[in-house]
Amino acid sequence: MKLTQIRNATLKVEYAGKTFLIDPMLSEKGGFPGFPGTLNSHVANPTVELPLPLSEILAVDAVIVTHTHQDHWDDTAKKVIPKDMLIFTQNSRDAWDIQMSWFRNTRALEERNEFEGITLIKTPGQHGRGEILEGLMGDILGNVCGLVFKHPLEKTLYIAGDTVWYEGVKQNLTQYKPDVIVLNSGDARVLPNEAIIMGQNDVRDVYHAAPAATIIASHMEAVNHATLSRKNLRAFLGEQGMTSRVLVPEDGESYNF
Repeated sequence: MKLTQIRNATLKVEYAGKTFLIDPMLSEKGGFPGFPGTLNSHVANPTVELPLPLSEILAVDAVIVTHTHQDHWDDTAKKVIPKDMLIFTQNSRDAWDIQMSWFRNTRALEERNEFEGITLIKTPGQHGRGEILEGLMGDILGNVCGLVFKHPLEKTLYIAGDTVWYEGVKQNLTQYKPDVIVLNSGDARVLPNEAIIMGQNDVRDVYHAAPAATIIASHMEAVNHATLSRKNLRAFLGEQGMTSRVLVPEDGESYNF
């Protein structure tokens, strides 16, 4: 398997002979406004440019959209991804939303799915904690999912998606025992100051819960409400003695497993 960190939660995954594009946010730097109700909402998104040309990013067999927030599925993605591209979505509602942009080949994920010999398992996530998930903000954050990739000739990959550390992630780790884990680790926050994805302490909890896995920190330094920098996460990892199993890629960086 080969994983390339594109930008934010956008990944390119080469797995068992097939290539997947995960959560494409493909706009130019500053292409859309900051998210209302979040920290630093005055800053336009994305906050950095893409590290690779679109032609290279789009050379894939399928797209997977874990949820349709704009930093995972933006207007540029809707324009530049071919309309006949196979797009996996977390549920039929998201599939319908994507079909409304004239995409003709959507597939809502079941709990367990087969694609060209690869097993894709949809996993739950929790996009925040406590009261933040209630009322209007809970409706805005909505449902999210992660994915486990399995194949007899590959290591097991778990992309956790937009989630904090909670019992569901712990259960995913126990059940699927992934060899490689991708965590959205930028500690994105909504007002007044509530985390909606993982921060450094969540990464530490996953590290201890999966003692044999390699962890990749994604979803960093690309949107207005991300509060954890790569520099600060690397410093934390050093203080905690966690550098041997946690990788913090720059945009455009790849790993082979």
